[in-house]
Amino acid sequence: MTDVRDDDGGTGPAPTTLPPVLQVTGVGKRFPGVVALEDVRLDLVPGEVHVLLGENGAGKSTLVRILSGIHPPDSGEMRLGGEPYRPSGAAEALRAGVQVVHQELNVLPYLSVAENLFFQHLPRRFGIVDRRELDRRARELLAEVGLDIAPGAKVERLGIAQQQLLEIARTLWHDARVLIMDEPTATLTPQETGRLFEILRRLTARGVAVLYISHHLDEVFEIGDRVTVFRNGRHVITREMAGLDTAEVIRLMVGRDLADEYPTPTELPPGDELLRVENLHPQGGEPVSFALRAGEIVGVAGLVGSGRTEVVRALYGADPARGGQVFVRGEPVRIRSPRDAVRHGISLLTEDRKSQGLVLDLPIAANVTLAALSKVSRAGLLRRGEEERLARESVERLRVKAVSVRQAVGSLSGGNQQKVVLGRWLLAGTDVLIVDEPTRGIDVGARYEIHQLLVDLAAAGKALLVVSSDLPELMGVCDRILVLSRGRVAGEVPRAEFDSSHILALAYSGYVSDAAQPTDRVPAASTRTQTQTPTTASPTVEPDNTPGTDSAPHPIRTVKR
Repeated sequence: MTDVRDDDGGTGPAPTTLPPVLQVTGVGKRFPGVVALEDVRLDLVPGEVHVLLGENGAGKSTLVRILSGIHPPDSGEMRLGGEPYRPSGAAEALRAGVQVVHQELNVLPYLSVAENLFFQHLPRRFGIVDRRELDRRARELLAEVGLDIAPGAKVERLGIAQQQLLEIARTLWHDARVLIMDEPTATLTPQETGRLFEILRRLTARGVAVLYISHHLDEVFEIGDRVTVFRNGRHVITREMAGLDTAEVIRLMVGRDLADEYPTPTELPPGDELLRVENLHPQGGEPVSFALRAGEIVGVAGLVGSGRTEVVRALYGADPARGGQVFVRGEPVRIRSPRDAVRHGISLLTEDRKSQGLVLDLPIAANVTLAALSKVSRAGLLRRGEEERLARESVERLRVKAVSVRQAVGSLSGGNQQKVVLGRWLLAGTDVLIVDEPTRGIDVGARYEIHQLLVDLAAAGKALLVVSSDLPELMGVCDRILVLSRGRVAGEVPRAEFDSSHILALAYSGYVSDAAQPTDRVPAASTRTQTQTPTTASPTVEPDNTPGTDSAPHPIRTVKR
């Protein structure tokens, strides 16, 4: 195989000689004051998974929007199946055989799961929607991605990870020539990710070309055949994955070396107890108990539907709890709303920062001070100068990359948006910070910065509860990990005993019988909570708010059309 020189000055194996189904040459795109893409190129070959990598702001999502017809290119040429390709909209791209799963979820929350799956292709009988056929088709697609929820359930009641699987299921109904997936596993556990990879391998075996975008580098080495790297809107390299390693990929993406994937955790012993939860009973779950101490980071692991988000929302007062007690610094408190939680020094970084954590059209300054209006107002009037001063201090402290604090927060990258939310709660004077999926959709460089901020906050005496579907992330930054399984705390694992297979065994313990559980991995007394032990859930337990929800694995079945 001959070598080809890339734009970064290195060499790599020449790409496959199969004719591309989709070819992008010299494409550029500009927005006011920003060059998003400049002279980029890309080719997708039938039957391959082509990985597209780059930091936030590298131009990956812009290219996806161009390929899907959302934005027209300003320059360059695109060809699909050898013919000129310039879709005028998403519908035209879909008719041409280009199917996209966007990073930002695109669901209709007030419609049912089945209606979301087939919104543009509802089966009809005598001009009326055939509900029986709709239900049958929906169940087949849901089984394909291992999502066991009722087809009639409202999408607004699903968690973010379940909505992501719903988006993926929707793509399987169409006979795509090109499938583009932008951060499809951002909220999925390893089990759901493995199921997705099985689906992708089956699609590529049929000749579908897949463009796969992810910040999870372990995934791209597992699933990718070739890789293209963008940096600052320009093409850096295209080559086969074979022969590359993580360090080299990171260097190509960020233009520098990152010595460690995770920051060094603080070795200081934890301080006083800041939060204690006793038998908190969230909607759709089981009672849970745990405590947080100053200076420690406690992780929460579990499968999709295990009840992680339900516990967080009940603790924060976003959803009413069915029972239990919450203690702050040893004193009992009543938390019936997020306002109550913030008043007691408890804050939440939600898993969906764009729809639940930020006001995208408002500037950075307004978003940072939103929970501390008393500090920037007098007699009901906003003190604009004080607002901007506090926002600038936050931006500088958290190293937010922005033109000014008057810049709309919606124009920032994912990592910088997360820093803005974090800055808001620090300004509000939080002691206990709940972080749900802290690095969802954030590139490798910004991930390290977010992780370092979490470690720094713990070192400053804050108590952090971190919920993540990324098990290596939890093992990299946490002092101990609570493992939820089917709505219950199955075990607690200290840092000294971190082991991915052990944690996953605990996560699955609520979905198997006692006889089926491996006897050599029963958690020792030191890895169990003081108030609960691993237990097998009753088959009637439903771990999230959707009737019929069950995240246990299911065999893959073929979709019948």
